[in-house]
Amino acid sequence: MKRLMIICCCTLMAAASMAQETAIIKLNPPDKERGLPVMKALSLRESASAWDATSLSFQDLSDLLWAAIGINRPDEGKRTAPSARNAQDIDLYVFMKEGVYFYDAKEHLLTPVADGDYRNAVAGRQEEVAVAPVICLMVSDISRFSGGEDSLKLSLAAMDAGTVSQNINIFCAGTGLATRTRAIMDQQKIREILKLKDTQHPMLNNPVSY
Repeated sequence: MKRLMIICCCTLMAAASMAQETAIIKLNPPDKERGLPVMKALSLRESASAWDATSLSFQDLSDLLWAAIGINRPDEGKRTAPSARNAQDIDLYVFMKEGVYFYDAKEHLLTPVADGDYRNAVAGRQEEVAVAPVICLMVSDISRFSGGEDSLKLSLAAMDAGTVSQNINIFCAGTGLATRTRAIMDQQKIREILKLKDTQHPMLNNPVSY
């Protein structure tokens, strides 16, 4: 009887752990009516140097990710950020205290990639950045570009990542959030955490906080 109880407890613990690891976060529909007019947002855009540890509200997180690279023309599957040759090479990974998530733009949800706090990997030598509750990492899969040398594909990837980052910058300026575009990060550690392929390259990251 005792052995049976132990087996049952182990099974329940394993099931609970699996449920936690496979938890998907369904995001709110984006609020497309919020924020300042574009010109006002541009006048307020600046690169933040200090971060607040307060978690973002669920709506702020939902709107942030949609603004960055969400689907704004569902019939065509096209996004808020253009990409060279419409390759849609940029994937957005979200680092938070509880884990790392992949932003599924088509379904507007977050799928778990790794459990645990890995924000320090994106912060790199600028350790203070790891305080930000959300860090958005742009990864380009250059295999989605047709033709051309890898050097050209990486140049196109850099431009595409810059466009997504600017979307984040303008959204944050227009909604009172703090952010900045960064290229500093621990590339090797990130590759290990995300299990990236050789064709996938971490490009830029944006910490976001109040």
